[in-house]
Order: sequence, then C-alpha cells, then structure tokens
Amino acid sequence: MLNGRLLVVAFEGWNDAGEAATGAVRVLQEQLDVSPLFVIDPELYYDYQFNRPMLAADDDGRRRITWPTATISGPAKMAGTDEDPAPLADDAELSVSGANGANIFLLLGSEPSRSWKAFTAEVIDAALTYDISTIIFLGAMLADVPHTRPISIFASSENDEMRGALELERSSYEGPVGILSVLAEAAEDAGISTLSIWASVPHYVHNAPSPKAVLALIDKLEEIVDVVIPRGDLVEEAGEWENGINVLAGDDEDMAAYIAQLEQARDTVESPEASGEAIAKEFERYLRKSSDGKGDGRNEPPTLR
Repeated sequence: MLNGRLLVVAFEGWNDAGEAATGAVRVLQEQLDVSPLFVIDPELYYDYQFNRPMLAADDDGRRRITWPTATISGPAKMAGTDEDPAPLADDAELSVSGANGANIFLLLGSEPSRSWKAFTAEVIDAALTYDISTIIFLGAMLADVPHTRPISIFASSENDEMRGALELERSSYEGPVGILSVLAEAAEDAGISTLSIWASVPHYVHNAPSPKAVLALIDKLEEIVDVVIPRGDLVEEAGEWENGINVLAGDDEDMAAYIAQLEQARDTVESPEASGEAIAKEFERYLRKSSDGKGDGRNEPPTLR
C-alpha cells in the first residue's frame, strides 16, 4: 500500500503544536526535489484577520505579500507538464528504498477558516488527479507529557487493510476535530487509503518550535514509509531544546515537582506491565483534554515561557 504515490500532509494551526507537523514536512521539502503543483486560492477559505497575509522582501529585495494558503508539491519535473515523476536530484541527500524514490508528494498550508467541505473537495480532487494512493497525515498536540522522555507518537488508521499491514490501532477518539480528520474521511470515501501520525508535545513549554517533536515524527515516518531522511541539525537542536527547559525548570521548584509527576506517570504507562491498549487510551485522554486547545481548566500546572 505504501509503494504507490504518497501524499504527506501537515497544516499550521490547531493540528500543529510546537510546529512539529509542519516542521517535519518542511524537512522533507528541503531534502526532496519538489516544486509546487497545485496552490489553493485562499480567497474562499481564509479569514485574513485570523490568518493575516505576511509582508517580506523577495530575492530581488522587493517587498511582497504572501497569502495564507495550502500547496501540494511534487517531483519537480511534474510541475506544469504531463511527465511522470522525476527521480530525486543527485544532491537531494535523501535515500528512498524500493520504488518510492519519485513518489513522495507534500501538502503544506494553514488550516482554513471556513468552507471546509469545499476546501476538502479541492484537495481530494487534486490527490486523485496526481494518482495519490495513500495520504499520511502528520499532527501534533499539547499533552501531559514530560520533555525529558521520548516524545509519544501514536499512529492510527481508519483503513482495515492499512491497520492489518502496519499493525496499527484504530483511534477511538470522539470530539472536536481539525481539518486533518475531515480530509481523512473524504480520502477514504474516495478510495485513497490514509494513516495518521500524531506527536504529543509538553504543554508546559510555550516556546515553538519543538525540534524534539519534529524529530520524533520524522523517525516514525521513516519507519512506516521505509525512507531514510537526513536529520541535519535536528538531533543537536532537540538536545539543546531539552537542556534549555531543564535549566528553567531547575530554578522553579513547582515546575520541577510537576515534571517529576509526569515522568512517573509516563514510566508507568511504558512499563512492561502496560499493554498497547493502555498506551493508546492514555493518548486518547491527552487528545480529549486538549481538544479545545486549552486543557480542562482544572488544577492548571505551572508553565515555562
């Protein structure tokens, strides 16, 4: 199922705690020889008072406005032509096993503000046009997890064949959703298989990005897709991120005690006695608690800024 054309998807906003999901897709953008294939017209889907256009100088020094949108990128030689996907650039530094060398497409953008059904229809039509066989959704959420432990990753699928092939769980979450869930349902209805990979980011750390979460998503994506992705400076940045939080927490007794509680809870969940089902339920609890982006409002823990 993963030997056809794959579309890796991430959106800024509600689905992207610590900028982890979009950070992982940007790493792929840097390593793959891809060019924009399809750009969604933002006028129908974005509230510019919420997602404001950005003004910045271009390569020629001229100030240009960039509008919030979503873009599908694919092998460079496909852009504007009817050619089949091209091989990776010689200097792309990305080694892809099997037949997937030219089959990775990317969708990166801001979560739309309105007209989600029409937005979804445009994305699915584009995916069918480019003969995408599987869509992989990347997400990240704020959760009750310690920064000192490996980032928790939960992979799931609504597709029976996908779950059987990769030994995945089916998510039992019920509650508010982001655009990823809407796209996933529409993709399955259109005959495109899907899977979702979510990272949990410590909610008490308010500084983004979170390179440790980006790294965890890349590790899982590499494992599932069987692709070798250069980490660049990510490993060092993840270590610096963790050490920086350790320094701040060392000066705050309440925070240190709270992190110790999280560590104990995490170690209990990951003990040999804990089943895979228990870990999945713990992840679902995190997702429900953070479904409104604010937690449950009770016994609010300290935060680091």
